Amino acid sequence: MEKTVQQFPPFREGSAPHQGHDDHGHQEHHEPGFWQKYIFSTDHKVIGIQYGLVALSFMLFGFFLMLCMRWSIAHPMKAMPFIGGILHSIVGSQMASPVKDASGTIIGYAMSPELYNSFGAMHGTIMVFLGVVPLAFAAFGNYVVPLMIGAPDMTFPRINMASFHAFFLGGVVMLVSFFIPGGAAQAGWTSYSPLASTIPTNGQAFWLVGMVLLITSSLLGAVNFIATIIQLRAPGMTWMRLPWFVWAQFVTAFILLLAFPPLEAAGVLQLMDNVAHTSFFLPTGLAVSGVVGQASGGGSPLLWQHLFWFLGHPEVYVLILPAMGIVIEVIANNTRKPIFGYKSLVYSSLGVGFLSFIVWAHHMYMTGMGQKIATFFQATTMIISIPSVIILTCMFLSLWGGSIRINTPMLFALGFLPMFGIGGLTGLPLGLAATDLYLHDTYYIIAHFHYVVAPGTIFGLFAGIYFWFPKMTGRKMNEFWGRVHFWCSLVFMNLVFMPMFAQGIKGMIRRMSDGGVNYSAARVPGAIDTLPGSVMELNGWILWAAIALGIAQIPFIINLFWSISHGEKVGTNPWSATTVDWQTPTPPPHGNFATEPHIVRGPYEYSVPGHTADFTPQSETVAAKNSTGHH
Repeated sequence: MEKTVQQFPPFREGSAPHQGHDDHGHQEHHEPGFWQKYIFSTDHKVIGIQYGLVALSFMLFGFFLMLCMRWSIAHPMKAMPFIGGILHSIVGSQMASPVKDASGTIIGYAMSPELYNSFGAMHGTIMVFLGVVPLAFAAFGNYVVPLMIGAPDMTFPRINMASFHAFFLGGVVMLVSFFIPGGAAQAGWTSYSPLASTIPTNGQAFWLVGMVLLITSSLLGAVNFIATIIQLRAPGMTWMRLPWFVWAQFVTAFILLLAFPPLEAAGVLQLMDNVAHTSFFLPTGLAVSGVVGQASGGGSPLLWQHLFWFLGHPEVYVLILPAMGIVIEVIANNTRKPIFGYKSLVYSSLGVGFLSFIVWAHHMYMTGMGQKIATFFQATTMIISIPSVIILTCMFLSLWGGSIRINTPMLFALGFLPMFGIGGLTGLPLGLAATDLYLHDTYYIIAHFHYVVAPGTIFGLFAGIYFWFPKMTGRKMNEFWGRVHFWCSLVFMNLVFMPMFAQGIKGMIRRMSDGGVNYSAARVPGAIDTLPGSVMELNGWILWAAIALGIAQIPFIINLFWSISHGEKVGTNPWSATTVDWQTPTPPPHGNFATEPHIVRGPYEYSVPGHTADFTPQSETVAAKNSTGHH
C-alpha cells in the first residue's frame, strides 16, 4: 500500500483517539461511505458542521415564526398575505381564523390567539435551544476547540455523535408538534405550570419530550468538552496558554453540566402531570374554566419556576460566553496586538460561571418572595455585572493602539460591543425589584433580552462563521456581500428592538396577539393609562424593519453556499493568526495534525519586538527562549 503522511495520533473512525500504538493500522486507510462520513461520523469537525447547518436552519425557521407574530401584532385579525392559506392548510380553522369580506366570502386567514401563543412559545424555544445554543456551544466548540488545544479529536467521539443525534431528534419532535391536533405548545417558552398542564393540546407533551432530548444532548456534549479540554491538550498547552475562546467553552460546559439536570428532572415531572395526572406542580383546588381539576393536588407551581430559572438564567451565559470568546479571537487577530488583560478575562469568565447560579430568582420578583431574599438576588444580580463589564472593557481596551484591520469578521465583532453593552445596561433596572415590578412582562423585557442575544450573541456568531469559514473550506466568503450583510443587519436589528424599550416603558404587555389594541386609546377613548396611538403605530414600523432584517440575511445565505465552491482560495493561515487551529492543513484532515504540536508560548503573540513577522504562532520554536509563556 502506498505510504501516506501519518496523522497524529493514528486512530480509526469510530474509535477514541489515543496516544498508544495502533495495532490495526491497515484499517486506517479505508474510505468511509457517505453515511459513515457525513451522517454517522465521529469526527469532531463533521459533527461541528452538522450542528452549525442544522442550528442555522432552525434559526431561520424561528425567524419566520417571529415574522408571523409581528404581522398579527401590527394587523390583528387581518388576513396574512401569502402564507395565511398555507397556515390554514397545516393547522386548520381552529388555529388560522378565516377572514371574510362584507358579502361573507373568505378572503384569507388570520392567526388566532391560540396560534399566536403557539408560535410565541416555539419561537423562543427554537431560537434558544435549537438555534443559538447549538451554534454557539456545540458547532463552534466541536470544530474549533480540539484544533485550538492541539487535540486529534474529542475525548469521546461516539458520545459526541450521540449528542448531535439527540439534538436532531429533539428538534424533529419539536417540529412534529406543529402538525398534531391542537398544535404545538402554547404555554410560552418557559412552560409555566399550571398553565402548561391545562391547555387542551398534546403539543405540551411533545415540547417536554423534545426538551428532555435536547437537555440530554447538551449534557453529553458538556461532559465531552470538559474531558477533552482537561485531558487532550497538546504538550506545553498550559492553562494560561489556552486561547480565551477555549476558556469560554470550558466554563460554558460546566454551566450546562450543573444547570440542565434540574430542568430535565422538572420536565419529566411536568410530563407526568400532563399524561399520568400526577400533581408535582398542580396545587390543590385548581379550577379550570370553573371546573375543579381531578389532580390530587398539593403540588407547587412555584417549584417549576425555581427549577426552570435555575437553568434559565445560567442559560443566558451559555449563549453569551462562546460569542464573547469568538469576539476576543477576532479582535486579537485584527488589532495585531495581544489581547488586553488575559488573566482578567480568565478569572472573569470563572466568576461569571460561579455567579450565574445564584441570580435566578430575579426572574421571580412577582411571585411574592420576601424582602430579604429579594435583596439577596438584587445584590448578586448587580455583582454579576462586574465580571461582564471587565470582559467588555478588555475588548474595548484591546482596540487601543492596535493596527486595526477592517474585514467582515471584525465588523461583526465591533458591532457586538455596543449592542451587548446596550443589552447589559438595560438589564440593570430589571435586577432591582422596585423597577422590575413595573417593567416585568412588558416589551422592555423583550428589547433587553434580544439586545443581548440578537445583535449581541448572534453578531458574535456571524463573526465566527466568517472568521473560521476559510479553515473549514479552504476558501474565503465574499467580503463585499459580507459587509452588506453586516450593515443591513446592524441597522434593521436596531430598528426592530429599540422601539420596544419605549413601548415597554409605556406599559405595553408582551404575549398579546393583538399587540395591545384592546388597551389602546383608540379603542378605549378617555380611559386612564391606555396605550397612546404613537406607541401602537410603532408595531407597524417594527414589522417592516423585521421584514427588512429577514431580507438582509439573503446575501449571507447565498454567500455561505456560493463560497464553498467559488470563494477565493486561501492557504493554511489566511488571517496570519497565532493559535494552533491555524497551524493545521486547510481543511484539517481526519486526526487534524500531521505531527504532534508542541506549544511554547501564549495564544496572542502579535507584533512581538524583534520578530520579522507581526505574529508568532504558539507552536513555532523560533525565539522560544524569549517567550514569556502568556500575556
